[in-house]
Amino acid sequence: MIKRLCGLLMVGAFVSSTFSLAQSRDSLIFLRTTEAERVRELIRKNDPSIQALVDVIRKKARASLQAGPWSVTFHRPAGVATSPNDFFSEGPYWWPDPKNPGGPYIRRDGERNPNRFTANDEDLGHMSAAVFNLGLGAYFLDDADAARRAAEVLRVWFVDPATRMNPNLEHGQAIRGINTGRGTGIIDTVPLIWAVQGLSLLEASGRWPAEDAAPVRAWFRDYITWLTSSKKGTDEKRSGNNHSTWWTAQVASYSLFVADVYTFDMTLRYFKETLVPDQMQPDGSCPREEARTRSLSYSAMNLNGFSLLCRLAETRGQDLWDFKGPQGASVLVAIRYLFPFIQDPTQWKKQQITRFSPESVYFHALAGLATQNAEYLRRFESLSGRMDEPPLLVVRLILAASERK
Repeated sequence: MIKRLCGLLMVGAFVSSTFSLAQSRDSLIFLRTTEAERVRELIRKNDPSIQALVDVIRKKARASLQAGPWSVTFHRPAGVATSPNDFFSEGPYWWPDPKNPGGPYIRRDGERNPNRFTANDEDLGHMSAAVFNLGLGAYFLDDADAARRAAEVLRVWFVDPATRMNPNLEHGQAIRGINTGRGTGIIDTVPLIWAVQGLSLLEASGRWPAEDAAPVRAWFRDYITWLTSSKKGTDEKRSGNNHSTWWTAQVASYSLFVADVYTFDMTLRYFKETLVPDQMQPDGSCPREEARTRSLSYSAMNLNGFSLLCRLAETRGQDLWDFKGPQGASVLVAIRYLFPFIQDPTQWKKQQITRFSPESVYFHALAGLATQNAEYLRRFESLSGRMDEPPLLVVRLILAASERK
């Protein structure tokens, strides 16, 4: 009887997994497969309404043909004992103590130290953007050169033993004189979200051989394991602010790329059980972000992460936009709360010691697409000249597809 029950449970788990995997193949990370196909068809027909977007994709893919490759091994920090394959970065808000030169660094929230080591961080960002751009070129423009260059860039960063990045962030956002890395540093790999978006399109183009894709996918599986099981990964997951949000957005994106449906489902549960209840108030505010010296910037960045999680769930048939925590908090309420300050940042009365950049905000656009909120979409369209960042390009691709339904 017990053996029969176990067998039934295994069959049930297999059926559930098979259904989820089949469902995951209907999406290309943040794009539904049907949306991507619709845009590609418009491009093939030379539809004039999409020409500006095509020009951007072509320009960025061509620029990325000439850029890179990059590796964490190309630039190493002075006086730090790490493996040459380890990613290393320093906390941005930590400075030498003028009262104790040579001693442990001290924190100055919101003030970036320009003398910290940033080379690995910058190279990861450049590599991720290039893979995103080249993936778009391979899929939407059927560009064989873009696919070839993407494969070359990927081999250097993820595969070649001499140059690959070790799949962990043990040495992220270190603090001189205090530690050699913190869980906080995991936010440095957020650009990899856009790399996997490019990878999904590259693979869908049919121009990325399976033997090239396999070791890259294996790297992301290893990184997911580290993110979900290491002490630093657990620390970041439980940080209780935007770092928790972006940990979850990363794990969700990477798990979809490697078809790890169980880990993806875990991120959606964590969204409901922890992220929304712990971070958001019923009025839509996020107190941990508003306590910062760049409170509007951090509030907006946090909602960008929440909106990406909602979009990932949405493309797989689940609605997180309307989910409400025990006290009534929800992402849509938080967006309604913050949106007026995206329209007019001068009305924000809490601390904001640096210029706020509304042109890099996209949470209202994704919410507008999900809820057909014309006001949110008009605000996004008012910044129509800005399409150079991966998330903004993704929003414009979704908009291009939705306008032709």
